Amino acid sequence: MKKTVFIVGASLLILASCQKTDTVTAANTDATTESVGHGQDGIQDDDSNPNIVQLAVKNPDLSTLVKAVQAASLEAPLSSTGPFTVFAPLNSAFDKLPAGTVDGLMKPDQADALSDILSYHTYVGVIKEDQMSDGQSLGMVNGKNIKITMVDGKPVINGKAKIVATVPASNGVVYAIDEVLLPEK
Repeated sequence: MKKTVFIVGASLLILASCQKTDTVTAANTDATTESVGHGQDGIQDDDSNPNIVQLAVKNPDLSTLVKAVQAASLEAPLSSTGPFTVFAPLNSAFDKLPAGTVDGLMKPDQADALSDILSYHTYVGVIKEDQMSDGQSLGMVNGKNIKITMVDGKPVINGKAKIVATVPASNGVVYAIDEVLLPEK
């Protein structure tokens, strides 16, 4: 089993035992985040309340991310109850990577590296944009941290990725971002 998939699974087991009124505290901050959709009511298969994966599949600007999630076998964890905050790179963000990078990561022998990168875009819990603060650090699913800085009152992730859209999901929230976040080695 892939290390990062195991981490997601373990996080889901912990969160599955939570009640609907529980809150999750953001790592290394004093901000409390609101939980969304604990229990089976967090997963919806209809169009009125889609989960994170269903939202991404419906958005043509996230098609590269959807292919990456499928290649890394992360559809089931990201479709589960959550809650999750996903920083979702747009296709244009993937296009900024060096030529051949995305195709290389989609190969079966690169599944672990791809999973590590995608898990670096996923936070367990929901953090709203107005709860993000300058210098805030969030512990991501892959075990590494991202850093939030505030520029003109707007959050910027790791000094470069800007949030261009916010979409709530039945199992969390999706922030479309204009850069791919690459974990430091």
